[in-house]
Amino acid sequence: MDAIGIPSLDLADFTTGNAKQRENFVRDLGKAYEEIGFVAIRNHGLSDDLVDSLYQEVQKFFSLPVEVKKKYEQPELAGQRGYVSFGKEHAKGRNAGDLKEFWQFGQYEVQAEDTASDHYPDNIMVDELPEFNRRGKEAYQTLERTGLHMLRALALYIGLDENYFESHVQAGNSILRAIHYPPITQDPGDAVRAAEHEDINLITLLMGASADGLQVLNRNSQWVSVTALPDMIVVNVGDMLQRLTNNRLRSTTHRVINPPQSEWAKPRFSIPFFLHPRSDMPLNCLSQCIDDSRPKAYEDITAGEYLDERLREIGLKK
Repeated sequence: MDAIGIPSLDLADFTTGNAKQRENFVRDLGKAYEEIGFVAIRNHGLSDDLVDSLYQEVQKFFSLPVEVKKKYEQPELAGQRGYVSFGKEHAKGRNAGDLKEFWQFGQYEVQAEDTASDHYPDNIMVDELPEFNRRGKEAYQTLERTGLHMLRALALYIGLDENYFESHVQAGNSILRAIHYPPITQDPGDAVRAAEHEDINLITLLMGASADGLQVLNRNSQWVSVTALPDMIVVNVGDMLQRLTNNRLRSTTHRVINPPQSEWAKPRFSIPFFLHPRSDMPLNCLSQCIDDSRPKAYEDITAGEYLDERLREIGLKK
C-alpha cells in the first residue's frame, strides 16, 4: 500500500518485464481490483510535457467567455462530445447538479467502413485553441493504448485469452473528459464537486488532478483520500467490468469533495479517460466468474444499452 492510499504497480513489469514480473503484475492487479478497485500505475506512457501542456490548454479553454464555450455545447449528443455547461450532470440518485463543467473528446480511429462509425459523433474542434485539439487527441490515443495493456493483464487474471478485450475495445466508445471545478463563490448547500458515484465504463485512467479532493470508499465504509503522485496515474474499475466479472472485480464508489471554505477560491482541474468498449460488446457475466458461491447477478445487456441507461440516470440523456 503506497502513501497515496491505494496499491501502486509498475506497468513496465507487464509490458517489458520477464515472465515472473508479468505474473506478479497480473496477480497484484487482480487482487487490488478485487479488494478496492483502484491502483496507481507508473510507466503509463504519458510524458510530463504532454500532461503539462494539456492542463495548460484545458485551463485556457475553461477561461474562455461563457458565450464562446456554449458555441461548443450540443445537448443532442448527450454530453458525449464537446462542452457540457456547469451543473448539468448529477450523480445517480441525486437531484443536485455536480459543481463542474467539462469537455469530452471521443474516438478518433474509426474507419468509414466500420459499423461503429454509425454510432459515434465527430469530435468537436475548438477554433480558438488548436493546441487544445491536438493535445487532447494525443492524450486520448496514449491512454487508449495504456488501457489496453491493463485489460490484457486483467484478461489473464480472470482466465481469459490475453487478447480477449482487444476486438471489443478497438475503435471503442471511449471518452477523454477534461473537468473544471470552478471556485465556489457561495454556500453550495448539498451540492458537491462530484457526488459519490461509480464509473460506467470498463476502466478509468486518471492523470493527476490540479488539487486534492478525490476520495475512495473502502471495504470498511471509510472514505480514503487519493492523490496521484507526479509520475503515476490512477486506474479504477468501472461498472461495465464489474458487471462482466459478476462482481468479482469491484467498481468502487468514489467522490470529489468540496475543499475547506478557506480554499473555496481555488479551482480544480481533472482529466480522466473513460475506457469504453464498442456498443455491441455483450456485458453478459463471464462463465469464469459464475459458480455456486457467486451465482449470476445480472441480466444480459450490451455495452451500448447499458450506457444509454446510465446516461439517462445522470441527466445527460433524455
